[in-house]
Amino acid sequence: MVSGGGLSIDSAVIESQSRNCENAGVHVVRHPLVEHHVTRMRRATTRPSEFRDLVRRLATLMAYEATQDLPTAHHRVQTPLAEADGVQLRGRIGLIPILRAGLGMVDPVLDLLPMAEVWHLGLYRDESTAQPVRYYDKLPPKRPVDVALVLDPMLATGGSATAALMTLREWGVPRVKVLSLIAAQEGLDSVAAQFPEAQIYICQIDPELNAQKFIVPGLGDAGDRIFNTIQPAE
Repeated sequence: MVSGGGLSIDSAVIESQSRNCENAGVHVVRHPLVEHHVTRMRRATTRPSEFRDLVRRLATLMAYEATQDLPTAHHRVQTPLAEADGVQLRGRIGLIPILRAGLGMVDPVLDLLPMAEVWHLGLYRDESTAQPVRYYDKLPPKRPVDVALVLDPMLATGGSATAALMTLREWGVPRVKVLSLIAAQEGLDSVAAQFPEAQIYICQIDPELNAQKFIVPGLGDAGDRIFNTIQPAE
């Protein structure tokens, strides 16, 4: 174990993150604040209100990293004293939260990109097959956005991310970025292999999935923890 300031990171997690350095499309956001917030988010005793706050903070830090290469255009403005040269973002940006857990990441990203469009994708996991089932999709048939940011806190098997990326490919989006707080190595490898053109931003990578296809050590069900719908054990 590596520890510091009361926080700890399992060596298997560090090894999983290091393996993905060779994949140019996978970006692990390494920062003490990210590690601190992820550790608090993992705790089973973290209350839903704090969990939501942690998701927002991490989504903000990830969005900052993921938007560093957005295209810009020259823009000249008048200050109170004189004219000044600057830039403004160019093109249409779409946020694609995967319902329902992805909703927890929308507002902080919109704070940074208030001009962005928000298009929802409804996907749920069939518990018997662990495969995604799409139940909601209102993407317009024409005029795809120039850059799409797929928002989903967890990337486990990669099924939901793959379904979302396929949908956006069919829509004709030229650039896609996936923002997930925690990923399992297996799912991350699957998505990166099928969509090498996509950029994937992750806070931490966990080494495995359990028999029920949940990320281990993970943080449980992000949607249930965000919306406080965890059912008590019978």
